[in-house]
Amino acid sequence: MRTYQSTTPFGPRPLSLAMVAARAVSEAGPKDALAEKWKVFDNLREAKTALGISDRALSVLNALLTFHQDTTLQLGSDLIVFPSNKALTFRANGMSPATLRRHLAALVQAGLVIRRDSPNGKRYARKGEGGSIEQAFGFDLSPLVARAAEFESLAEAARAERKARYLLREEITVLRRDIGKTIALALEEDVAGPWDDLLARFDALNETPPRNAETRALEAIATDLRALWADVEKALKIQLKTENMNANESHNERHYQNSKPNPFLDSEQSLRERLEETSAPDPETNKPPIRAFSLNLVLQACPDIAMYTKGGQGISTWRELIAAAGVVRGALGISPSAWEDACVVMGEEDAAIVMAAILQRSEMIVSAGGYLRNLTERAREGKFSVGPMVMALLRVAAADGRKSA
Repeated sequence: MRTYQSTTPFGPRPLSLAMVAARAVSEAGPKDALAEKWKVFDNLREAKTALGISDRALSVLNALLTFHQDTTLQLGSDLIVFPSNKALTFRANGMSPATLRRHLAALVQAGLVIRRDSPNGKRYARKGEGGSIEQAFGFDLSPLVARAAEFESLAEAARAERKARYLLREEITVLRRDIGKTIALALEEDVAGPWDDLLARFDALNETPPRNAETRALEAIATDLRALWADVEKALKIQLKTENMNANESHNERHYQNSKPNPFLDSEQSLRERLEETSAPDPETNKPPIRAFSLNLVLQACPDIAMYTKGGQGISTWRELIAAAGVVRGALGISPSAWEDACVVMGEEDAAIVMAAILQRSEMIVSAGGYLRNLTERAREGKFSVGPMVMALLRVAAADGRKSA
């Protein structure tokens, strides 16, 4: 006896074009088509965004699949599952009946299952002679088999998209690190070049993209950073080439060219010369050098550290700067041993200046503790002094002041 299969939902639920399309796809598929149900489910999890289904809807589909005993599904065979609401709720981890109905409707609307409702809306199976099922009313899983190739293609596209986003985020991170550290080096070492302009461009591109940023948005950010890195690398290579050409004249002399006036200094070149003269201990007495710049100049170069004083009342003495630097040390995650070592090698005041400088450019420094230890080792070898660092930050502050004016 031939039985008629229901094609419309029971009760007030209307028939939709999506339901008709899902039934048409299932009926048009080859009767011998096979699909591994859990592989199909894995592909659906990958392609859920493209299909417009939620994690909760997939949880309900997972529960429905557990009611079919076979792992391999075949079109033309019995693919209707008919669990009761109570059993389905239990396997859906206690989901409320209202939520369960909503996600079942979403699966039907997405064309992943077909409703085969009985005359009274109940889900059950009618058995014939020998106990075989003659007719079942419930949810038909045929679309999962008929559309298995489509789901696999969507999953591959989703994986490719996810990989592209990951690679772009990775490239953006590396580009930012390379650009930031290169500009910081150029400013610290007084390398000639358009570093203020390059730093301004870098600051404009230094916002972290949202976690859900699309590939197109990430590609635009990466493109801008690639162009900036090309300009940074070009500026550095030009200066290195210039220094190599002048190497015979002086191995230690640095060339600095900047036509922009510094509003903080009356004679920057004069102060630079004093800094170079007083940056190292006196070779005869081995006493600390006479400082060539005032506390006020340090605070102009590194204003952010003033926020780390008690009550935020500002800094008026070197002792207050040292105390604030100790607070910054903890905020930046620098170990006490690294801070103590810096104080011993550089002296407390210079170590505090270095800490203020690290805070001022912290967004460009990957590891503040590692950076401090590196500077400490350079200072121990007589290859580092705070003077050029203060000067570089003063130029940055001056450039920021001009931009905001």
